[in-house]
Amino acid sequence: MKKRIITSLILTAALSFGALTGCGAKAEETQTPAAEATQAEAETEPAAEAADTTADTDKKITVGATPVPHAEILDNIVKEVLAKDGWTLETVVFQDYVLPNTSLEAGEIDANYFQTLGYLDQQNKDAGLHLAAVAGIHIEPMGIYSQKYTKLDEIPDGAEIGIPNDPDNGARALDLLVQKGLLTSKGSFGEDASYTEDALSKDKDANPHGYKITPLEAANLPLSLPDLDAAAINGNYALEAELPAKYPALDIEEFDDETTVKRTNFLVVKDGEQDSEKIKALVAALKSDEVKKYIEDTYKGAVIPSFIDPQ
Repeated sequence: MKKRIITSLILTAALSFGALTGCGAKAEETQTPAAEATQAEAETEPAAEAADTTADTDKKITVGATPVPHAEILDNIVKEVLAKDGWTLETVVFQDYVLPNTSLEAGEIDANYFQTLGYLDQQNKDAGLHLAAVAGIHIEPMGIYSQKYTKLDEIPDGAEIGIPNDPDNGARALDLLVQKGLLTSKGSFGEDASYTEDALSKDKDANPHGYKITPLEAANLPLSLPDLDAAAINGNYALEAELPAKYPALDIEEFDDETTVKRTNFLVVKDGEQDSEKIKALVAALKSDEVKKYIEDTYKGAVIPSFIDPQ
């Protein structure tokens, strides 16, 4: 967004400069003092307009978010809270977990709101990004969903269970399967790079029921659910696919103090922007009583307020 604005201004300046240099020599010979005064007035007008544009832009906050619940929270309540103090909020909706971070790194948006600290740390390390969390806002409990079964104990031995394919959410899904007794442990997953989901599928000690653990793109798990026996699905993607209404979770995560920090979704900015005026305003709006009430009234437990600071 910012790139397009900057490019437009540069192009306008280049065209104006070209027009002046094309007739500059002749104009100098024939200009009268009155004409010079008129020209001076004309030249000051674009500068004033540019200043007004800059002032408007300074009161605009652009935030990248996945659709549900993040973009809903931003558009349906945070925008109203910010408007009371003269801020304009623009929400840029992303359908995946990668582009919101690369767009923030590139300076195309001011902040993003969709991810946990574990995923953020992994992306900073793997993609060489320079992003920082500024405020925890909510938790979306990951759930175990199925279109074929209505209880966990109905899932048969050898069933195929889908999990997200990124390291942080994949480990989270396996923790959930352990928490609910489907696995006895994660084996060496996350500790040994050679111990993959396939290795876990064949590990009789960690996986006594012989489940086939299938990693898939997190956003595609709801679409793949008809082909799976069950899947551990992130709360935002489950909500977007209306799974809680159509196929209620067989079970969901439980949280202690440590997992509350790990599972909270944070507002994230480019490192160095944490104390900017617009980010402070955005944090205050997101952690407001109005947002807390909206989350509790709208999502009824499928999203949980979690107003915490980065750890």
